[in-house]
Amino acid sequence: MELHILSKQNTVLNKFIAQIRDKAVQKDPMRFRRNLERIGEITAYEISKTFAYKPCAVETPLGEAAMEVIDDRIVIATILRAGLPYHQGFLNYFDDAQNAFVSAYRKSTKDGKFTVKVEYISCGNLEGKTLLLVDPMLATGSSLVLAYNALCERGGTPAHTHVAAVIASEQGIDYVTKNMPRQTTTIWAAAVDEELTSRSYIVPGIGDAGDLAYGEKI
Repeated sequence: MELHILSKQNTVLNKFIAQIRDKAVQKDPMRFRRNLERIGEITAYEISKTFAYKPCAVETPLGEAAMEVIDDRIVIATILRAGLPYHQGFLNYFDDAQNAFVSAYRKSTKDGKFTVKVEYISCGNLEGKTLLLVDPMLATGSSLVLAYNALCERGGTPAHTHVAAVIASEQGIDYVTKNMPRQTTTIWAAAVDEELTSRSYIVPGIGDAGDLAYGEKI
């Protein structure tokens, strides 16, 4: 399974990662959401380099231009609610893609741990298509793998899956590597952090992406 860590190369992406981490900048939810969207756009551009392309003739006012256009059939999927701004960044670039959504939440247990429950899935046909499964935080990886399995159960098996995260933990990457198809999955992370707290928050991470984007939940 191939792993791409985009922040290893110094680009403008690092500015947006720094801002979503900064607790002072995080006080502006609109800016936080926009930065997630920007990171999604940059990641979408990088992923587009791996797609199949086909020739296309375009009529201009002065003649005909030979172009190469994306040949993959793309489906962008995310986990509600934190994934919405990040998802929008991908949709800005792949504006004719199909979309899928999974509603999942953590259910706490008596021992202080939690299980992940999938409540709702909106998904079309995935068979033979290119799935972009995008989620800002790849912490333990369990939510993302559950979402992937639920999507495949509903829509069929994609030809290739690109897992994209803004911040990933090493543990989350290991879990995805072990629990998703190795030959047909690629992982893209803007940044990777080493540590997880007892409540499975990434350290240094950014905190709760959903709360920062949309306000605290009860």
